[in-house]
Amino acid sequence: MARSGEQTRDRILNAAETLVMANGFAGTSIDDILKSAGLTKGAFFHHFKGKADLARELVAWHARQDLAMFEDFAAEAEALSDDPLAQALHFLDAFEAYISDSTDASPGCMYAVYTYESMQFDPAVRDLVADILRQWTAIYVRKFQEVLDRYPPALPVTARQLAEMIVSIIEGGLVLQRAYGDTRVTAHQSEQFRNYLKLLFGEPGSSGKKTRKPAGARRRKAAAYA
Repeated sequence: MARSGEQTRDRILNAAETLVMANGFAGTSIDDILKSAGLTKGAFFHHFKGKADLARELVAWHARQDLAMFEDFAAEAEALSDDPLAQALHFLDAFEAYISDSTDASPGCMYAVYTYESMQFDPAVRDLVADILRQWTAIYVRKFQEVLDRYPPALPVTARQLAEMIVSIIEGGLVLQRAYGDTRVTAHQSEQFRNYLKLLFGEPGSSGKKTRKPAGARRRKAAAYA
């Protein structure tokens, strides 16, 4: 029974995610979500107190999916090489394959939706979005610091600067991707950032484990990222 309740909750969140990404939070009603999910209001209010509660739970649910995806990419990169630069490049390559593999040419970004409509949400929700983006940036800071600890950059740069740069590139790429209806935009911008890393640090050197080419990024439903 508990499993059934979890599946119902996920159906609501899945439907809400799709509609919010397409229409914004203000343009998505509870009735729209229930119609898409094929559920009743009773089912909705069993899991959520109202639309504000749904907003908070939706962004947290989306963030957990993103974190799991990043952890998978990091684990894959670490299995391929113990060189931090090679790991960073593999990580980005896996993300590019993921974000390009979408049937939706304009998925956009869930965090951008919340940021643009921030006045609709209470401060706790806005703070949650900001905290998630900081956590996302912190993941990159750790990876880039490992690179800097081994490779001297061609120009002065910090791990935080590199982390904020790639986060900005991805967020901006998702906006352009939505505007142009082109699934390749974000991946192409990430690829340019990978080239920039190679200009800064050179090609990865051999270090213990043999660096292998990825067997191929996993194919997933491309949700809005950020």
